[in-house]
Amino acid sequence: MRIFGVDPGLRFTGYACVDADPDQPHVSPTLVEAGVFRLPAGRTIADRLVELDADLTEVLARLRPGVAGVESLFSHYKRPTTAVAMGHARGVILLAIRRTGARIIELKPTRVKKSLTGFGHASKDQMQEAVRAQLNLRERPEPADVADAIAVALCVARTWEGAGVESPGAHTLGPL
Repeated sequence: MRIFGVDPGLRFTGYACVDADPDQPHVSPTLVEAGVFRLPAGRTIADRLVELDADLTEVLARLRPGVAGVESLFSHYKRPTTAVAMGHARGVILLAIRRTGARIIELKPTRVKKSLTGFGHASKDQMQEAVRAQLNLRERPEPADVADAIAVALCVARTWEGAGVESPGAHTLGPL
């Protein structure tokens, strides 16, 4: 099963793709590709969203995942505008994935962190190290957005139970 993971952002959006065998959950997924879309801060939000859609659509067409994990919206009272910006990026990401026909699973950031580190409030460094260790990578994935996207894909691989039943903490988006 090919799984795509996304760490949404309006400046940096991390993405990752892993191959996993749901019939062999004891075998670690294999990293196929990971990267980051860098969206210029000097451009309008609309222009950045168009660029994100084009870039993501190209990568999805090439990698052809059957399921995709996207972190759900996180907001903090000290940075309310961040949630609004993230909402714009997530909307484009969800639409691009849905157009491919891939199943979408939304995961809370704390769920992803707990899945990889055992602690729902793990730091960026802890997440990068957990991803490095679990995939036997020589170095930590950089930037942190890439490590977060890989973590989302790995969490989906663990969440998915062969028959398509998600564990608690995951939410599947149905047809549009």
